[in-house]
Amino acid sequence: MSYREGHQFSLKSIDLSQDTGVDFSKYSFEDLRKLWRKTLKSGMHGLCFSLYEDGQRPGDIITEEQVRRRMEIIKPYTKWVRSFSCTDGNEFIPKIAKEYGIKTLVGAWLGDDPEINEREIEGLIKLANEG
Repeated sequence: MSYREGHQFSLKSIDLSQDTGVDFSKYSFEDLRKLWRKTLKSGMHGLCFSLYEDGQRPGDIITEEQVRRRMEIIKPYTKWVRSFSCTDGNEFIPKIAKEYGIKTLVGAWLGDDPEINEREIEGLIKLANEG
């Protein structure tokens, strides 16, 4: 759900050649960076959206202003965002995305705690009813 220090993903560490037709192991880090920038510049259909900034984690309360700042960053590059919760500030994502002309796929984060699950489900239903 969020960035975890020490858990960085590298395209060089897995074989994606059959899935993508590209052998990433032949690319240097700088080549991969250039490829990423080219992809970003041409735009992507959708992104998984994280509203967290450095030092924040799931469970922290996030403000509408912060969600707006984060949405401003990705607005030029995508038409869709995927969110993963309906509480703790995540409920602002669909409204702000809609203001920017970005469509959403909204999810609810369910776990072992029935009370938290109930809040998530209620939030998801509320967002669906609001359109």
